[in-house]
Amino acid sequence: MSGAARFEVLVPPPADGSTRARLGRLVLPHGVVETPQFMPVGTNATVKALDPADLRAVGATIILANTYHLSERPGHERIARLGGLHRFMAWDRPILTDSGGFQVVSLGDLRVVDDDGVTFRSHLDGSLRRFTPEFAIEVQEALGADVAVAFDQPVPPAASDRATVAAATERTHRWAERCLAAHRRPDQALFGIIQGGLEPDLRAASTRFIAGLSFDGLCIGGLAGDETPAERAAAIDVVVETLGPDPRPRYLMGLGSPADLLEAVDRGVDLFDSVLPARVARNAQLWVPGGRLNLRNARFLDDPAPVQEDCPCILCRTFSRAYLAHLFRARELLAYRLATCHNLTFTLDFMARIRAALRAGTFAANLPDLRLRTARTVGGEAAVKSA
Repeated sequence: MSGAARFEVLVPPPADGSTRARLGRLVLPHGVVETPQFMPVGTNATVKALDPADLRAVGATIILANTYHLSERPGHERIARLGGLHRFMAWDRPILTDSGGFQVVSLGDLRVVDDDGVTFRSHLDGSLRRFTPEFAIEVQEALGADVAVAFDQPVPPAASDRATVAAATERTHRWAERCLAAHRRPDQALFGIIQGGLEPDLRAASTRFIAGLSFDGLCIGGLAGDETPAERAAAIDVVVETLGPDPRPRYLMGLGSPADLLEAVDRGVDLFDSVLPARVARNAQLWVPGGRLNLRNARFLDDPAPVQEDCPCILCRTFSRAYLAHLFRARELLAYRLATCHNLTFTLDFMARIRAALRAGTFAANLPDLRLRTARTVGGEAAVKSA
């Protein structure tokens, strides 16, 4: 790894093969990230409804910001002039910026892909924008995140035929080399992205290619979309088996429900991100051990209990279910902050429980209990991932 990042596996997977889960520590310029870890998403240099103090309180040690959106508004040059992304958003812990590659999918009706890059029609004003691997790196270097990510071409894994997946994967490989050549900032790590859809041979070949380059970490891209959990698991297994003893961190992009996070950790993944916990919170869906509560249901209007008895978040320490149910019905903005604080606290506390089990050597034995604690998604990952 480069001087901008150092990753150490503290507890490797057990020799008996009962799990591939591992405990690690990623050291970055702005702090240490204990893994497995979940990254809240701050698309526009903010995790919606929360300030930095809220993020520290929920347990966030690293957050994600969006390269495409910040280049559009307020502009990466402006952020650089104002001292970089950390100063701009008053967050002094690590930041990872995605490459803008996801918008190749999410803005599918507004873009054209060619071998050199992608031409977008801005979602803000319809003007043309050009993203190339070199420009994606330029933006991320201007933002100054601890971790930048190579520009790639993801495709919907289940809805794409083999030829489409193969072409996008080959293009991702060429763009990965260009990103490495363009990257100059010594205090910023750079992660590459493995593609290959749901095709085992393409996924394995992409893993070998990207792992053969001098990236600081390896992203597993093109999942958490329209595939089934079983298809996702099979793709992860191909990547992890192909990587073998590779010492770099593994980051599965876009996965956010506690149930899915647990299964991916069990298969050997270290890092995750998703808008899911915050998005469902703003829709009044509160995660609790074993399920979820819909605070729009009338039964909560007279409920004096906290959302979750043992939760340390500001919502559960201070307010009742009845109060939060009232806030949602009154469309008060405080509802979004309190609910988001809870769901992120639940998610990050769950990751801490996973790490504690790994540290104690009891993760495989504790899997049944951890599964009982997880909450299932509302409408699935694909329905909320692009928010």
